[in-house]
Amino acid sequence: MTVVVFLHGPAASGKHTIGRLLAERTGLPLFHNHLAVDLVTALFPFGSPGFVALRARLWLAAFEEAADAGRSFIFTFHPEATVEPGLIRELEAIIGSAGGKVLYVELACPRDTILQRLGNESRAEFGKLTDRRLYEQIERDGGFEFPPLPEPLLRVDTGRMTPAQATEAIADALQAAGAT
Repeated sequence: MTVVVFLHGPAASGKHTIGRLLAERTGLPLFHNHLAVDLVTALFPFGSPGFVALRARLWLAAFEEAADAGRSFIFTFHPEATVEPGLIRELEAIIGSAGGKVLYVELACPRDTILQRLGNESRAEFGKLTDRRLYEQIERDGGFEFPPLPEPLLRVDTGRMTPAQATEAIADALQAAGAT
């Protein structure tokens, strides 16, 4: 059975760091959102119609192939306005139709911590948002608005927990849910 651990949260909430540690802890591969974003921005500017369409097709194809192969994985997602909300339901339906399940894990983080973390060197590795002013502009323009995702298996405040503590809490919740 395919299980997708769907880590979601705002920019700089620790999705990649925790996803990487969780992959090491569980043996599940990490499909970090920026893998698709980096590929697509080689052809289209972020948020453009071509970008939105190609990123969606990549995600759909990845979820479908994983479901067909019975391959579980960790996926990271930053809810934001360039993602069609219905796409999340489509991704979940693909996994569900193959008898699998999507387990949502919400990473929360105080805004002031996010703003501090934006400048971390590790964020530049994937061409992530690092400019505080740009973040604030996107925020003002509604770029981070997104409908609520399904009820998470677990909510983790990454402003209060270290990445290692968050990883252990998530691993314990996955084990309790029979997902690992």
